[in-house]
Amino acid sequence: MRRTVYAAGLVTALFLVGSPIPAAAAPTAAARTSEPCPERAGVEVFREGGVPLLDWRENLEFDGRGTLWVSHVTKHRVEGYAPDGTLRASFTVPGPGGIRRGPDGMMYVNFGVNPLTPHGGIMRFDPAAAQPEPEKVVDGISGVNGLAIDADGNFYVSRELATGVLKFRPDGTRDEKWTKAADVFGTNGLEIVGDQLYASVITDFSSPVVRIPLNDPAAHTTVTNLSPNPLEAKVLDDLTSFGGDLVVASFRNGELIRVDPATGRSCTVVSGLRTPTSVRVARGFGTNEPRHDLFVSEASGRVVKVTVG
Repeated sequence: MRRTVYAAGLVTALFLVGSPIPAAAAPTAAARTSEPCPERAGVEVFREGGVPLLDWRENLEFDGRGTLWVSHVTKHRVEGYAPDGTLRASFTVPGPGGIRRGPDGMMYVNFGVNPLTPHGGIMRFDPAAAQPEPEKVVDGISGVNGLAIDADGNFYVSRELATGVLKFRPDGTRDEKWTKAADVFGTNGLEIVGDQLYASVITDFSSPVVRIPLNDPAAHTTVTNLSPNPLEAKVLDDLTSFGGDLVVASFRNGELIRVDPATGRSCTVVSGLRTPTSVRVARGFGTNEPRHDLFVSEASGRVVKVTVG
């Protein structure tokens, strides 16, 4: 496996050979199966892929101004797409991963997404620039993957092969106390809803989704475990908030799974995707409707649109 085949691919390989992987801290919810959701879902290809894994698109986010930004981890670039699929911008970022819009309107993207390198961090770029020029905000951290940003501009970074979600203040300094308290091992996707940070855990055979209170990270709990059978671990990747629920990507099973964060109940939105890595709600993107339209990046290189209902 090439060093450029990062993150979920490495963890998936560990699952397939049955290597022991530490579990997430203090799971509290019972494992549940996911039946099909009652709403119908349609899938259409927004952008075709190339060679699976070698054309790996890791994450995506809307800037609310009509552009979809996609991190292409194996080609070391960030791409900006118009609603009609036209490539508007492309610029170099080494090993880009989680990408999110900040409360200041700027876009932020993790770089150095490779569990084998210590040279990772967060970059910032202006989505309105004719040719965005990324600049480093945080540097010198290892094993980075997912990203979330709260309303005050604090950054939260997941690490698949380490304990603790990293928190950085807007000036780039690390909040060590918060990070130590958020002692969940193997987090991948991150999403903030109100005063809660939700995380998918990729390195636990029970496939948990975890809730971490922003004001009390030590009080983290497990919302649900999505794999009743440990031999059928879903290998959870990114997640997003959608219609009051969470939608989580199963890299291994090619599914989007809808989870009620209050009860832990789940259902499968769609299956048959090709190694989905990230899912986001369409916002400010042409005629796409946030109540119905989700976009998904894949390690196959594709970007697809999933319309629910």
